[in-house]
Amino acid sequence: MATRARVRAPELTGKGGWLNTGGNALSLPELRGRIVILDFWTFCCVNCLHVLDELRELEEKHRDTVVIIGVHSPKFVHEADHQAVVDAVERYEVHHPVLDDPELATWKQYAVRAWPTLVVIDPEGYVVAQHAGEGHAHALAALVEELETEHAAKGTLRRGDRPYVAPEPEATDLRFPGKAVVLPTGGFLVSDSTRHQLVELETDGETVVRRIGTGERGFGPESFSEPQGLALLPDGKVVVADTVNHALRVYDPETGAITTVAGTGRQWMQGQPTSGPAREVALSSPWDVAWWADRVWIAMAGVHQLWTYDPATGTVAVAAGTTNEGLVDGPAAEAWFAQPSGLAAAGDRLWLADSETSALRYVERDGDGFAVRTAVGTGLFDFGHRDGAAEQALFQHPLGVTALPDGSVAVSDTYNHALRRYDPATGEVSTLATDLREPSDAVLAGDDIVVVESARHRLTRLRLPEEAVRVEAVAHRTQRAATDIAPGRLRLDVVFQAPAGQKLDTRYGPSTRLLVSSTPPELLAEGSGAGTDLERELVLAEGVTEGVLHVSAMAASCDDDPENEYPACHMHQQDWGVPVRVVAGGTERLPLVLAGMA
Repeated sequence: MATRARVRAPELTGKGGWLNTGGNALSLPELRGRIVILDFWTFCCVNCLHVLDELRELEEKHRDTVVIIGVHSPKFVHEADHQAVVDAVERYEVHHPVLDDPELATWKQYAVRAWPTLVVIDPEGYVVAQHAGEGHAHALAALVEELETEHAAKGTLRRGDRPYVAPEPEATDLRFPGKAVVLPTGGFLVSDSTRHQLVELETDGETVVRRIGTGERGFGPESFSEPQGLALLPDGKVVVADTVNHALRVYDPETGAITTVAGTGRQWMQGQPTSGPAREVALSSPWDVAWWADRVWIAMAGVHQLWTYDPATGTVAVAAGTTNEGLVDGPAAEAWFAQPSGLAAAGDRLWLADSETSALRYVERDGDGFAVRTAVGTGLFDFGHRDGAAEQALFQHPLGVTALPDGSVAVSDTYNHALRRYDPATGEVSTLATDLREPSDAVLAGDDIVVVESARHRLTRLRLPEEAVRVEAVAHRTQRAATDIAPGRLRLDVVFQAPAGQKLDTRYGPSTRLLVSSTPPELLAEGSGAGTDLERELVLAEGVTEGVLHVSAMAASCDDDPENEYPACHMHQQDWGVPVRVVAGGTERLPLVLAGMA
């Protein structure tokens, strides 16, 4: 086994306290003898949700030697609310202890730079590995087995029960519902996401008619896994974004049949096909769906793109986005999104809620193709609750969008607990309703708008107001501290060490990729763009004193077996948004750990 640096793991502290421990506080000394994996996450981040799913098998297989601890480290102001963290832990079925760290105290102690980041602590209390991003499950499994063998031989491995205590379940008809659609009968179909079901309700929005699905997480003919978006098709059937199954399903209200029409049940990764027969192409966390331009449009939150599914040909294809995370308008193929999570068709426009940029955007025809425009929103790190002219208005992580009869758009402004309105005719943003709880979607029912109040586990019917609600304006930026960098040249190093038993396989060309950009673009005089080396020299422009460096890295490692012509390969990828300040005496090197130790 390779010699590792002996770095003592800092203690775990968080002002919000502990969840899933029965009220007990945990400490690293009392976990000595166990392998501890810290998962730095925040519940807005789809990549963090991917990692939660990647860890489930490892958590179960090594339940007597491994303790996984989620360290919740918020990006948005709402994510620092303790009750919101409690809700998220239940919503995403987190079955391990979670430390609520609203002030990022433990994040700073471990010098974390990105969501998600995984830190491995050995049974003697030393940090032995760090991984950023997703796709590390295979590497973690190999490392855990290696540590088990090593510390069993040394006598420093201690087996036992996990310190996880499940919270008491609550009885409600819906549990963290995601999206809704009005059926031809006038009733509602709701994605009951945490219970892995669809629920049909009467026209009152309360009385349960039937439940669709077993209620257990799965990909069988009667199972879902955290379904979200719903859209009524021209033939009366409903297409379902089966988010954690990475698939589209179709539900027939007349027969009750559920069929899979797109996706393989596995998550799409870089390098895999982006078009073709729908059942043969992998998807990545489809979050919402809409029927527009004779296609099903898919908000593919997991890869920051829009895809389409054509029922006539049974094919899928990328329609907009590059997989790079950010806010860039223009021709569809060049646009950047950040977790598109809500769609609404309205005539010649497809509106979308781009959640991580807190933006309202739209797709429209542009000659023979499509173009992407932004109505409200500026980027990944600015958010708040501010009405008025669109160019200065702010949302906070909206998940839903609804076309209104007068041509305006209602936005389910999720983390502001509000329903907002944007009027394209005036360019103004207003607030229609407040005191909602994490609204994630809304649908029209006659003269009313029915809101999916996800964190209140219900549908809430509102009369569309003629006058907007007045609220006190508030603006925020992410609370992560900026990194001080020196003027002039900056060395960017993405650290990647192939896991034990693997290597970078260059037989068919480079197996790494690095993409660098900045906000504002003027921050970088040189060094932006794509390349295959994981290190790069950046040149900072004179006169720009602060901004954000956007870094996207990918590496493919393959099993190091010379006897196997087709070794198994594993993709590792991560996007960083690093706030920076240009100051004299700042660092001249910026290391970002994809896998390994800096």
